[in-house]
Amino acid sequence: MKAMILNSFGGPDSFELSDVPRPVPGAGQVLVQVYATSINPLDYQVRRGDYADLVALPTISGHDVSGVVAEVGPGVTAFAPGDEVWYTTQIFDGSGSYAEYHVASQNIIGKKPSALSHLEAASLSLAGGTAWEALTVRASLKVGESILIHGGAGGVGHLAIQLAKAIGARVFTTVRETNFEFARSMGADVVIDYEKEDYVEAINRETDGRGVDVIFDTIGGDTLSRSPDALAQLGRVVSIVDITQPQNLIQAWGKNASYHFVFTRQNRGKLDELSVLIERGQLRPHVGAVYSLQDLGLAHARLESPNNGLRGKIAIAVTPSQQPTAVASTAGEQHGL
Repeated sequence: MKAMILNSFGGPDSFELSDVPRPVPGAGQVLVQVYATSINPLDYQVRRGDYADLVALPTISGHDVSGVVAEVGPGVTAFAPGDEVWYTTQIFDGSGSYAEYHVASQNIIGKKPSALSHLEAASLSLAGGTAWEALTVRASLKVGESILIHGGAGGVGHLAIQLAKAIGARVFTTVRETNFEFARSMGADVVIDYEKEDYVEAINRETDGRGVDVIFDTIGGDTLSRSPDALAQLGRVVSIVDITQPQNLIQAWGKNASYHFVFTRQNRGKLDELSVLIERGQLRPHVGAVYSLQDLGLAHARLESPNNGLRGKIAIAVTPSQQPTAVASTAGEQHGL
């Protein structure tokens, strides 16, 4: 099978397209033909060596799979060949999604929602699961509460907006002015141009000084230390960014605030919960661009660029069925297809 191999940590050109043996499913495992995958910040962090102590080279990286079951191992009862499935791979196990086939435990695999294409499903599994855990499990966002979502046009942010609206919250988000209409189309109630306005001042103006119940951080920087100034009493801050610099959280004490740090966990239950919202029409990923597997490096470079002009996710078409005629319904760009 074809796979993009990471032989050394480094830049986007570190991947090499290679022929490698097709994996064989063991007991309780499923062999999936990968139709599509996608790019996340975690992927370029792995590639450049941020987690070098956890990743043994050479490796196949990548963390999103949407495809079709090709074969099942002994003891598998939940899936059969021909089933359309989606899932997030196990992190740092050396067997990722940048390949034509992938083996995974049946316990982390879900039935792909029929309402989504493979490109869309691959764009949702990791990002959607992260947003779900952040908002529903860690922040315990409730009906009638308010939330500030930083980076509402991004891969996780645009999904978090939709989840928060499905829960019944009032949603504030920070985006560039060029993404105002996109954020509103996702369900945002109040959009803040972070390039022209201080979000703390905007939140306090819009809430008459009360602040929001939850702040969801997808951008890092000084968000942890500044959040209490925009937070209501007993508010919660949830971050998915691995921030290395120390930050002073003394202001959080006065707000009785709680902080949560999320690194996604894999399980079928989370996918099934997301599927309910998808089938109801309350959640759908936006595919902002589509690249071919051989142009994976270009996709990494695009996402890693601070001014990439992207909305939503970058999807990777792995099989011929995901070529231009199959992705014509997506709103994004197509590259190398």
